[in-house]
Amino acid sequence: MVQYNEKVEQEGWWVASEGRNLWLPNGQLPYGKASDLGLNTEHAKQIGEYQGKPCWLIYHQQSTDMENVRRLLGADRQLFQLAGRGIQLAEFYRSHRWCGYCGAKMNRSEKEFACLCDQCGERYYPQIAPCIIIAIRKGRHILLAQHQRHKQPIFTVLAGFVEAGETLEECAHREVMEESGIKIKNLRYVASQPWPFPHSLMCAFTAEYDSGEIEIDPKELKSADWFDVSQLPKIPEIGTIARRLIEDTVVLCRQD
Repeated sequence: MVQYNEKVEQEGWWVASEGRNLWLPNGQLPYGKASDLGLNTEHAKQIGEYQGKPCWLIYHQQSTDMENVRRLLGADRQLFQLAGRGIQLAEFYRSHRWCGYCGAKMNRSEKEFACLCDQCGERYYPQIAPCIIIAIRKGRHILLAQHQRHKQPIFTVLAGFVEAGETLEECAHREVMEESGIKIKNLRYVASQPWPFPHSLMCAFTAEYDSGEIEIDPKELKSADWFDVSQLPKIPEIGTIARRLIEDTVVLCRQD
């Protein structure tokens, strides 16, 4: 039986999730009234606004037209980030049904994005994993690699997770050395991007080649090489921070 929450019975955007997929009829995030869309809003939670209208999260939506949130990469950046936030929060609530300290059932906070344990008083918040992603240039060339995790034959920049007790800058130098065997210099911060696969924050940098020869870590990479900016292989899609880093590096190389 479909149940409605009167406080959300208004026009808005709907992030209706099942696992890590979203309900995307016609490939778009649905907009309208929940009753018109046939959505159960009993446990709906507002996660933001888009174009002046509320954006609501609904968990455990079962429907056809369920797709990966990547489908929205080419959409407006704010809309993609809201959808990504919804996916991450849905996964957070799904994985925190029970307290990790005492085992009691958790309750979702009405005031913030958190889960509360009434038995031991523990409070849990969504965890975000910071990652560095870095474009390295050498003259008119950029270092690009095929990652083991990618199923498609795509070349992109290096990336890795920040370890406990490590700065972003230390992580950048370590990851580059571990994955490619080279040293870098003139590290510069560029931008960041929330990345809901599954719950990362990508911190983007550019750097210049310093020394060393490419020697890949086969556990992380299939291959890596220096590519002339006028002859690039297939690179990540528009909307990703990796694509922006590559395009920015191409501009810098051509200016020099």
